[in-house]
Amino acid sequence: MCGRKEGEWRAMREQFATGSVSRKRGYARQYEYLVLTVGPTESMPAARQRLTEHAEYGKWELERSCLYVGGGRQFWLRRRIMRVERTA
Repeated sequence: MCGRKEGEWRAMREQFATGSVSRKRGYARQYEYLVLTVGPTESMPAARQRLTEHAEYGKWELERSCLYVGGGRQFWLRRRIMRVERTA
């Protein structure tokens, strides 16, 4: 299990995780993460709708998901941190 105890689920919630750096082909990419937790009593179509909205409007992509023994789910979404440089 991924760190949850039985009966510890709450309603669907979102939480930002700290950004991490992953190295790919010699250069660093930075991402910010959003963790979406869905309890076993929540409907899967509602969770799917929420994931779709984040992907479509917030430019998030699904990195991984975890299905727990009790029926709860956790989804990790990520997006690149855009660095803006001044042109003046």
